[in-house]
Amino acid sequence: MAIPKKDSRPLTVDGVAYRWSIRRKPTYAQGTCRGTLSIAAQLAHAPGSVAVLRTPHPHPANWLGAPAPTVRPAAVAHAIRSALHRGWQPNEPGRPFLLDLPPTA
Repeated sequence: MAIPKKDSRPLTVDGVAYRWSIRRKPTYAQGTCRGTLSIAAQLAHAPGSVAVLRTPHPHPANWLGAPAPTVRPAAVAHAIRSALHRGWQPNEPGRPFLLDLPPTA
């Protein structure tokens, strides 16, 4: 599963280039606030596995108007570091690496 370049943003974390994205439109679960915001991240130039970083926050475009924080590059960089620390190997192809982020991330 690769992240489309069109809808992704570049980010450098500790000297390594990544791309990250969130869905523009929420899934049904995200729209009804039963699901939370997920961020997808992968290496920019040699994609391997994708990290799916699940936040405890609602999707910004949820249908109920629930407040959602702005997703900032610094928070994504912190989440990528957490995924790497917990075993994500972005150079290796394979299944998406799922990580549930704590409420403070």
